[in-house]
Amino acid sequence: MSAVTGSDASAVLAVTLHPLQRAGAWAVVELAGRGGAAQVTPADIDAVAGRLTADVCAAATAAKEDAAYDWWKVLFALYPNSKATHSKRSRERRLLEPDIAALFVPDQVGEGARTWPCTFCSRPTGTVWTKSALPLFDTNKALNTLPPGVAGWPVCRGCRVAIWALPYGAWVTAGSVTAMSCDEEAAERRFVSRNVLRARRILQAGFGSQPTGARPEREAVAALWQVAGQVPRAATLWHFKNDNQEPLLRVTRTRRAASQFLARVQGNEPLRRAWKLLARELTRFDGKGRRITDGQGEAAGLLFEAEDGQGRTLLMQLYRLLLLPRERAWALEERAVLTRLAFDYAREVLGVSVAAYPQPVAELLADWIEHGSGSPRGRLAEYRSVALSDYKLGQLLVRAQFRLALDGRPVAAGPQEWEPLITQRPRAWEQRMLLAAAVVQLLQERGVPIGERPEGDDREAAGLEDDSDEQLFSPYDDDQEVM
Repeated sequence: MSAVTGSDASAVLAVTLHPLQRAGAWAVVELAGRGGAAQVTPADIDAVAGRLTADVCAAATAAKEDAAYDWWKVLFALYPNSKATHSKRSRERRLLEPDIAALFVPDQVGEGARTWPCTFCSRPTGTVWTKSALPLFDTNKALNTLPPGVAGWPVCRGCRVAIWALPYGAWVTAGSVTAMSCDEEAAERRFVSRNVLRARRILQAGFGSQPTGARPEREAVAALWQVAGQVPRAATLWHFKNDNQEPLLRVTRTRRAASQFLARVQGNEPLRRAWKLLARELTRFDGKGRRITDGQGEAAGLLFEAEDGQGRTLLMQLYRLLLLPRERAWALEERAVLTRLAFDYAREVLGVSVAAYPQPVAELLADWIEHGSGSPRGRLAEYRSVALSDYKLGQLLVRAQFRLALDGRPVAAGPQEWEPLITQRPRAWEQRMLLAAAVVQLLQERGVPIGERPEGDDREAAGLEDDSDEQLFSPYDDDQEVM
């Protein structure tokens, strides 16, 4: 991952394909006030290195009750054995500063000096670093990863500065860091720019200055939407920590069609209402009414899929909202827009063929729930318990077909229509979730008593009275100047 992009190979700073170096390099560009990596000069590197040294020393020598100590927690999550974070570090700035400044001294690459290609950008360098100064390299499960006789990883000056500028260009917490890479370079730079501003605030006022429950996905989605728009672009988030216990890396990414989907949601009133409903449902408050979870950030996080397949997805979250019991039943308008959001996401992002969706199967299940023996609520609960299982759903469909036929009622669909839903085939699971959403939508349209309608005006209850020009995918309002 050492390919150089976005800069001249002869420049003092390279932007490589390594996600950590890349985020740090863009942070250097931002801190230097330049338009690109090729414009960064040796004097800019000197200035940024001086800024890093000052901030590191301030954090490393701060008392635990000081706001600056929060930045030390960030440094410890990345460089736990460095001279800035080691438990035996000097607490006197005049003694610590020379050690920190030495991390960023120019390379000695003159005649006769021994050099190696930089690990990140392949430029010649005479400096080698061990994992004490590099985030996320060795783990406790892989000992002696360096070849015999090699003292460390060669890292040129530009990349050394970039690696320590990483926390400025990434979303940081007290124990982890999240960097973003994207097909759209401008989106990466916007994400970094916002995080540099955020880092300045944390340096001044600590994490207490940040919105409660904030998530990096909200900033990533804002960057993706505002920069990419209708152009298909994928974004990847690299969430990691490098503490002394065990380094952790979790990678999540959006699909390329996500940027188009976001633009579609913003420009379509029903979908915009649905997204606001989703965000409202995902917002959490403590017992004193203080927000502890940001719903917009949680909703944005649903667009990112983990490499290991673990975690929530947008379609699953909508399925849970539409089918699982909740304190307040959905109004018909609310359910309609949420169902549409699920169908549009499945079609636009996941590539599910909604045009070939077996609507008669939804009518069959709705007929059985409405007219079968017992209460409609009981039959809906029975259906909900098997809705995502191919085998159990098939059993239920057979029983529903026989029940309606024995009662002399028309049967809307037979095995030919429901066969794609109960076999193991690509996207059948997503189709079953869409089927469930359509069934409940039909029941509510028919007035089947499966839940109480909320009191008051539907738009007011749903919180849909906002201006239609509102931008859903804007980040937090934190653009004020930081001195």
